[in-house]
Amino acid sequence: MKITKAVIPAAGLGTRVLPATKSMPKEMLPIVDKPAIQYIVEEAVRSGITDILIITNRGKGLIEDHFDRVPELEAKLTSGGAQKADILREVVDISHLANFYFVRQKETRGLGHAVSRARSFVGNEPFAVLYGDDVIIGEDPACGQLIRAYEEFGTGVLGVKQVSAEAITKYSSLKVEPIRDNYFKCTDMIEKPTPDKIMSLYSILGRCVLTPDIFDILDHTEPGAGGEIQLTDAMCTMARRSGMVAVDFTGTRYDMGNKLGIMQASCEVALSHPEIGADFRKYIKELAKTL
Repeated sequence: MKITKAVIPAAGLGTRVLPATKSMPKEMLPIVDKPAIQYIVEEAVRSGITDILIITNRGKGLIEDHFDRVPELEAKLTSGGAQKADILREVVDISHLANFYFVRQKETRGLGHAVSRARSFVGNEPFAVLYGDDVIIGEDPACGQLIRAYEEFGTGVLGVKQVSAEAITKYSSLKVEPIRDNYFKCTDMIEKPTPDKIMSLYSILGRCVLTPDIFDILDHTEPGAGGEIQLTDAMCTMARRSGMVAVDFTGTRYDMGNKLGIMQASCEVALSHPEIGADFRKYIKELAKTL
């Protein structure tokens, strides 16, 4: 079955980026001139996704507003004539990227609980999950790489990368066996492992494709790390039952729930930006002389 639906959990509190996220959702923090969540949506659309459910919570209305039309702004840009035509087109096109749906996670009970809110949206179809914290930039969209793996193997798919031994305890650790190239079979995993329970240095980083049976599993998943319902714990059940495919995706991943990740994304995207790239590169070279 062709995958056309995606879920973007964007209900986290952004505590690692306070005080900026006290009133602004971390998903709306800009990378040069676009909010982080727009990069995620554009990746999904480039992967063939047509319907996107964004899971929010109280105080994140800015996300809905961003993907809506703004008649007053559009009228102002229209009055600017040909000089403003390009930016007008860009602003209007945001609302037409996909069919957008929104649902609130009324309690902050973890990523697994957030994804469980998508049951009625998903129905009986496989779907992609793109974590709202993770922006992945590359020529070949990471979500599309996972969708191709699902089309070949017909099972749940995990987007993975190797992380350092020091960092793995903050993420998840997977038991994997090579299939071919950058494809692996995953048969077990653990969220935020202690050093003695690390299975490998491969960790799930921001992307997965799931089948609808994940919802019944989530219904019976007990709170795990942090006292929250962890999506990793539910996917662990799925992996142990029937196995999943792990794809070591190409592209650069930026952690937008982390101050350093935000700055890395802004700096590296700015260097290739068509408007400011050349000038910013000159600035960085001059700044580097003073470090």
